[in-house]
Amino acid sequence: MKLKEALQTGFLLFDGAMGTMLQEKGLAAGMQPEYFNLTHPEVVTEIHRQYVAAGADIITANTFQANGHKIPKVELPKIITAAVKLAKDSGARFVAYDMGPIGALLAPLGTLSFDEAYKLFAQQARLAERAGADLVVLETVSDLLEAKAAILAIKENTDLPVFVTMTYQADGRTFVGCDSVTATLTLQALGVDALGVNCSLGPKELLPVVEEITRYAQVPVVVQANAGLPEMENGATVYRLTPAAYLAAIAPMLDLGVTVVGGCCGTTPAFTRGLRELLDSRQPVVGVAEKVTAVTSGVQTVILDERLTVIGERLNPTGKKRLQAAIRQKDLGYLLKEGIQQVTDGGDILDVNVGLPEIDEAAMMQEVIPALQSVVNVPLQIDSSSVTAIEAGARIYNGRPLINSVNGKLETMQAIFPIAKKYGALVLGLTLDETGIPKTAAGRLQVARRIVETGASYGIPKEDILIDPLVLTASAQQDQVQVTLDTLKLVKAQLGVQTVAGVSNVSFGLPNRPLLNSTFLAAAVGAGLSAPILNPGSQQMMATVTTLRVINHQDKDAQTYIEKSQDWQFGPGSQSGNGSTSKAKDARSETPANTVPKNQTEQLRQLILQGRKEETPNLTRQLLAAKSPLEIVNEAFIPALDEVGQKFEAGTLFLPQLMQSAEAVKGAQEVLKDYTAAQGETASNQGRILLATVAGDIHDIGKNIVKMIMENYGFQVVDLGKDVPIEKVVATIQEEDIKLVGLSALMTTTVQNMKATIKAVRDAGLECTFIIGGAVLNEDYREFVGADYYAKDALESVKYAQAFFEQHPEWV
Repeated sequence: MKLKEALQTGFLLFDGAMGTMLQEKGLAAGMQPEYFNLTHPEVVTEIHRQYVAAGADIITANTFQANGHKIPKVELPKIITAAVKLAKDSGARFVAYDMGPIGALLAPLGTLSFDEAYKLFAQQARLAERAGADLVVLETVSDLLEAKAAILAIKENTDLPVFVTMTYQADGRTFVGCDSVTATLTLQALGVDALGVNCSLGPKELLPVVEEITRYAQVPVVVQANAGLPEMENGATVYRLTPAAYLAAIAPMLDLGVTVVGGCCGTTPAFTRGLRELLDSRQPVVGVAEKVTAVTSGVQTVILDERLTVIGERLNPTGKKRLQAAIRQKDLGYLLKEGIQQVTDGGDILDVNVGLPEIDEAAMMQEVIPALQSVVNVPLQIDSSSVTAIEAGARIYNGRPLINSVNGKLETMQAIFPIAKKYGALVLGLTLDETGIPKTAAGRLQVARRIVETGASYGIPKEDILIDPLVLTASAQQDQVQVTLDTLKLVKAQLGVQTVAGVSNVSFGLPNRPLLNSTFLAAAVGAGLSAPILNPGSQQMMATVTTLRVINHQDKDAQTYIEKSQDWQFGPGSQSGNGSTSKAKDARSETPANTVPKNQTEQLRQLILQGRKEETPNLTRQLLAAKSPLEIVNEAFIPALDEVGQKFEAGTLFLPQLMQSAEAVKGAQEVLKDYTAAQGETASNQGRILLATVAGDIHDIGKNIVKMIMENYGFQVVDLGKDVPIEKVVATIQEEDIKLVGLSALMTTTVQNMKATIKAVRDAGLECTFIIGGAVLNEDYREFVGADYYAKDALESVKYAQAFFEQHPEWV
């Protein structure tokens, strides 16, 4: 029986941990487990055989870190080929190539480009298929964009099935802030064969995450939990959860419809044996996943079935001279400002159109989308008449975008639907065809039906198609306004799909546009409109949206209505966006991006909060005419960073936005450094800290984030990098007279080196305080290694550093 057939007909059982089993067999601290495939093949094979004997259906090759970023190019093929062969030699029913994260953050969070990540994943996938793997399991993923790069690399370079499991923290989100609903909807749209969760937590703690996954998953769900959380005992990492307790926590997940299970860190063949018995005693539960119309970003989902959804229209150059100039000049700062403002004003999705005849639209789309996604959490609508630009944007988009658009012309659908299917996008369908826009509602319904049915032939369900009935102007085609409303009713009743409409088109050429637009909006929503495209900066339009959400029972107890209505003011002086009177213009459309309000310090603080790194250097230079560098730091940098930190800790802002704010400060700090150097002064220093990833550990993502945030707060960082020898740490502390040291480790196998490093420093008689951090660490590990503080994230590291130097000002 082939894997895909087995996946659909019953349970499948993965094996358990490899790393912890290898440690018991002599894996040295800091050594990459993958090298055991070459140096100790008999050990690896024996572990695989134990899992086969325990009843595992799928044996995972020992290749989790086998990528070109971590292993030299010459050695990589040997390791992968050997790993798959050893798994096959164990008598495994199926062999999974184990593909882990690269170990570097993708842009815009880090420096690794999407294309570079794709090439690294593609190299592994080709080697895995050539070696005889039956599938690829992409596991322990935090970044949805990295998962997308890997999925495309596997599917475009091999015929192997793809399983993907994300790793979630206690707050139900991944390290970069992706929640399980967003991951589930995005991954299954990308065509994975199974999805779910692995690592990070024990099965009991993962149950809420699994409940969310099974609610929306239309593909088999995978769960491979840890054997509880790691603890230290006699200098070794142990997992306390017993096989019996593990099984008791997994059983409720089977009731939810989970059909693929296994184990992660700390699990052994005893766990596998118990799982085999549990699965053999049950029948799979056939769940019915909710089908929703949902667009996602990398960290957030908008479900159109649940709420009247506003699509912001301001990032479209039609009729906007300032935006046209910004696109020609590649002034991303202006575009980001417009995007941020629309979200602030209430936009749920942002339309992105960069189409000008004289530019390379595809290239510009690939610049704008990542930049915009780095500063706003909301999903985007990729809007273009260029098929090339649409595909360019869809490929590097983080999440599930909405593509704008197709129409009833066969050639258009043939061009766009394959792109939407490949990249998991939704599609906006316009009710026009080769004959133009039908004059009757029945005619437009016929076009809409053709779009929905053609989409289905490409494997795109009706939930992923939205219909635009086309709003014509009341000034020129007054009779067609009612046709649009009638079309909305027919589409909703007969096709059951969500609808979109550009509302402000109705009032073009008429006076008092806000009144006409808002009245039409109310009528359209009553007729079945799901997502109006409008200017969120128009107070009257957004007031109508807020009011309609009360009427439609989408604003519980009218809480938002009560809060916002206190500030509404209507009349000639109110801001109205595209809905302004025919004699007035939207002031924001012509406001230069670098215009500075009277309070420049507050403006700089806002730019940092919004992560607008392109604009902070220029404003900082202007501020230096009136303020000292220290005043700028204390009045703008620190308050902004503190607010970002509070939002990060509250879960209302996520790592991408935290990093962008840090980058915004970094650019401004460079201006201050240049200024102080020119004045013959020394830049302010809050204290010096040494950072290092300990010997044997090549993972430095967390350490690099800490470095950036520390420097934002004015600390001078001595960064020794990754895999730092103990003697180098000792020597640097002595030579540089360092008093505060931050050490990081990702792997439990390198925690011993962290302990040895701290011991060596103290044996040398050096007076130092140690902060430790890393994904596997906790307070128990802090006590074990002898550190003074454990920091769960970069912001907590800053707090400890601030407290330390406040207590010891003589060391600043």
